[in-house]
Amino acid sequence: MSAPNIPLASGGGKQAVYEMMCRDQAKCIAFAQAGRALEGRQLRDMLIMCGAWPERVLYLVVDTFVSRFAKLIVLAILGLASSWVRATDIEPRSYSNIPIGLNFLIAGYVYTKGNVTFAPSVPITNGKMEIQSTVLAYVRSLDIWGKSGKVDIIIPQAWISGQAEVAGEQRSREISGFADPIVRFYVNLYGAPALSMKEFAKYKQDTIIGASLAVSAPGGQYDPQKLINVGTNRWSIKPEIGISKAWGPLITEVAASVFVFTDNDQPFQGKTLEQDPIYSLQGHLIYSFGKGIWGALDANYFTGGRTTKDDRMADDLQQTWRVGATLTFPVSRQHSIKLYGNTTVFSQLGKNFDTIGIAWQYRWGEGL
Repeated sequence: MSAPNIPLASGGGKQAVYEMMCRDQAKCIAFAQAGRALEGRQLRDMLIMCGAWPERVLYLVVDTFVSRFAKLIVLAILGLASSWVRATDIEPRSYSNIPIGLNFLIAGYVYTKGNVTFAPSVPITNGKMEIQSTVLAYVRSLDIWGKSGKVDIIIPQAWISGQAEVAGEQRSREISGFADPIVRFYVNLYGAPALSMKEFAKYKQDTIIGASLAVSAPGGQYDPQKLINVGTNRWSIKPEIGISKAWGPLITEVAASVFVFTDNDQPFQGKTLEQDPIYSLQGHLIYSFGKGIWGALDANYFTGGRTTKDDRMADDLQQTWRVGATLTFPVSRQHSIKLYGNTTVFSQLGKNFDTIGIAWQYRWGEGL
């Protein structure tokens, strides 16, 4: 039997109309029901073999297509949002002096919730996403040729869920796993000499100039057969320079950085996924209340990050402003708590997210 021409109506979805007569209704129904277990080209070939179908068979086939399309769209929501969250970086007091020879163990929890919007031409509304993540980190303060510095080792894990209404139907998706581990190295180049705990008691900050380098390795959960993963299957490098200036208990801090990514050579349904650098600027107004208590007002701007998959550039240039606040206080000589939150005030891509987090810190080492 020759393959017929199958004209699709422009309305799409369940309203699509195929202007054909069914020559074998029973066979069409069987093919349509079997099509629920088929994907892409197999489903198309099955429909061509069917030749024609009445409205109630068409409903089965198109309903199957909408279901698969919805799943991909919700996965895309998660993919866009998780990539965006990695670019968000708000960390006050990164460039401050601390005594050398100290160790810090940090455990944290972060909750992020927000919306994802689509173009009016796409029949998708109410895109929402939630990320719950935990972080375990180790920090060691260092003496680097007489300059103070530190090294961080960070192991994150995330649980991501998303939902959206596709053609009026609610669809959802969840995924979890370890994210890519991160190693960061800081050195204060000016204004923060390496000091012991005893020497540090006499130190008063003025101006500090520092630099850092963060490297993220492709060690997180990743499956090339899935559109969304917690890991990214690529390396990323973030060099940064920061300046901190103190006026008594008030401190201002500004840091500029760039995220540079290697290519993902195993993207979902593709050969290569590239991403342009993301340029980031963050600023903080910090006030010390004494006895180890301090608070900060935070702001972050980042732009760039346009992606290219198999030489096809996407329209996903990022431009986002976020603001937030941080509060840290000790509960004992060795234990402290940090509370923080931030929110989107502008996003070119409509990724408006709210984040709250808590971190516990335990320190030990020389002089404690």
